Amino acid sequence: MYRFYIIICLSLLSCLASFADERPTKRERDSWMQEMLDYKVDYIAKDLGLNEEEKAKFAGVYTSMEKEMRTVQKETQKLEKDVRKKGDKATKLEMEKAAEAQFELRGKENQIELKYFPKLKAVLAPAQLLKLKESERKFMRHVMNQHSKSKKKK
Repeated sequence: MYRFYIIICLSLLSCLASFADERPTKRERDSWMQEMLDYKVDYIAKDLGLNEEEKAKFAGVYTSMEKEMRTVQKETQKLEKDVRKKGDKATKLEMEKAAEAQFELRGKENQIELKYFPKLKAVLAPAQLLKLKESERKFMRHVMNQHSKSKKKK
């Protein structure tokens, strides 16, 4: 799920970059990713029916979890990118390690989610906790629909 989220985010980022004369700076990308995360937290909090106090508690935990996931995803992407840059000069071991990282990514994401489950459980009611994954999927559909609408306007 999160890999799909990253693909969408990167696709949107590349679309934004195509409109600029230069590629966005790391600072601009980081700012954009933070805006997307804030937007996601707001969307999910609204969908879960959180009040302002609950939203603040949820946002702290959820943002920490997402940032930790993003770190793991970046590490995997870096391995892939390094191997792709080398092309034919990459060793079989380097290719295997990059492929292994790809296959392990979802497991690492799951471990992070399980690590944060007790923290989320402390700030969300059982019904909200149960609805969280559904809200994440709804957010992804919402982002994809918005992206699709913006493409049609061009």
